Amino acid sequence: MAKDAEKSAKLKEDGNHHYQAGDFPGAEALYSKAIIADETNPSLYTNRAMARVQLGCYDSAISDCNDCLKLSKGENLKAHFILSKCQLAIKDCEAALESALQAHRLCVKTNDKSLGPVTDQVLRCKKDRWDEMEKKRIREGQELEEEMIALMERERDDMVNSCTNDFDRVQVGEEWHHKMAMLRDTFDRSRPASDQKREVPDWAIDEISFAIMVDPVMTKTGKSYDRSSIMEHLRRHPIDPLTREPLHPSELRPNIQLREACQDFLEKNGWAADW
Repeated sequence: MAKDAEKSAKLKEDGNHHYQAGDFPGAEALYSKAIIADETNPSLYTNRAMARVQLGCYDSAISDCNDCLKLSKGENLKAHFILSKCQLAIKDCEAALESALQAHRLCVKTNDKSLGPVTDQVLRCKKDRWDEMEKKRIREGQELEEEMIALMERERDDMVNSCTNDFDRVQVGEEWHHKMAMLRDTFDRSRPASDQKREVPDWAIDEISFAIMVDPVMTKTGKSYDRSSIMEHLRRHPIDPLTREPLHPSELRPNIQLREACQDFLEKNGWAADW
C-alpha cells in the first residue's frame, strides 16, 4: 500500500483527541489506521504504545516501542521511556532499567526537558530491581534451611535404621532431634537481621550515575552529585543538570557532611555496593 502521509497525520490528530478525552480504545484504533496509512512514521508507534499502556496491553506496547526504535535506529527517547514502563509493569526489571538508562542518555544528549521524569524512572527501576533481588535472597535462604533439614532427616533415618535395639534407636533419634533444633534456632536468630527490608536512602544516590555517592560535591543551587559523575557531565555539557544554567567545575564545593554520611552508610551496609 502506498504511503499516505496526509491521511496518516489526520488520523493521528483524531487519535490524539480521543486519547486526551480518555477514550483509549478509540485512540488505539485510530493510531492503528494511521500506521496502515504511513508505517514509516516512528511517532505513530509510540502514540499507539501509550494508548495500549492505558489499556494494560503491555506486550503489544513493547512491540510498538521496538518497531519505533527500529525506524529511528535506537535513538528515540519516548520509545525507550515507554518501553521501560512496560517492562517494569511485567516485572522485567533488568530490561526496564536498561531502557530507562537509554532514555536518560538521550535526555542528556539532547538537553531534553523531560530529564526529571526520566531520572525518576531510572531510580524506580533500580529500586524495583533491588526489591526483586531481596526477595530472591530471602527465598534462597529459606530453601537452604529446608535442604539442610531434609539432609539431616535422611541421615537420621539411616542411623536409626542401622541400630540393633530400641534403646539405641531412641537415643540416636533424640540426638538428631537436638541437632536439627539447634540448626533451626541458628537460622531463626540470624533471620531478623538478614530478612529486614534493606534500602538505599535517596540522599545517598547520585542522580547522574545512579550509584551511591563516594565524593559528593554541591552546585550553586545546593544540589549534590558525586564528583566523578558531575565532572564527566560538565566535560560534555557545561551546564547545571537541574537548572540548565552555566556551571563550571570551579563552582563546585565539597559536601563534607554528606560524604561522611555516605561513607558511614557503606561501612555499615556493605551489601549496598551491589546497588
